[in-house]
Amino acid sequence: MTEEPKHQYKDLSSAEIGALAHLYRGEIYRSTTWRTRLDTTTNWAIVSLGIALSITFSSATASPLPLLIVGILIWLFMMLEARRYRYFNVWRARARWMEKHFYVPMLQHQDYQIDFHWQAVLAEDYLKPEYHIDYVTAMGRRIRRNYLWILLIQAIAYLGKLFIHPTPVLSFDQFIERASVGPIPGELILAAGLIYVMCFAYLARSVSRTDAANVRQRNTSNALG
Repeated sequence: MTEEPKHQYKDLSSAEIGALAHLYRGEIYRSTTWRTRLDTTTNWAIVSLGIALSITFSSATASPLPLLIVGILIWLFMMLEARRYRYFNVWRARARWMEKHFYVPMLQHQDYQIDFHWQAVLAEDYLKPEYHIDYVTAMGRRIRRNYLWILLIQAIAYLGKLFIHPTPVLSFDQFIERASVGPIPGELILAAGLIYVMCFAYLARSVSRTDAANVRQRNTSNALG
């Protein structure tokens, strides 16, 4: 049997190294731009929750309904942010790939050609660009970093409103009655809220465990992401 020839890479010229440096700067710029867009949707969610809190606690007789409605807005913002995060992750992964395989060996006075495969992986990603993570993973990461805490504040504020306004609650039945919204019984509202928060928490925990497993395998991985 004949041994297959190994793929050989020539040393980069000064002009090529300069081009790669400019490429790295471009990826950093794009990742920074999309990182700012992530902050924008988070700010929208926080501001919306703040408005709902102001309306709900403006008086003892104010309805807690705005705190329920804002949950729909928070969900929409989170979905939008997950989509933006998938774009951000593309630029971030490329920049991190160049840092790890090009700049780090250079700074350590090593040969950046030792791992010849890194150039092929980067070139393939430019030739056939695609997302490096799926939509569910992006959602889980954004929930874990930001939205789980926003939802917890929303839930605590809603329960606090039911407990103290218009007067301190005196019985569990009274608490359930205050949670009612029109013809919808309070039990259903509270159960739906609990499922809502638990689903977010479960998704964040599940994605966190998957990410931790991926980190343990990263040293042997030859893929961006």
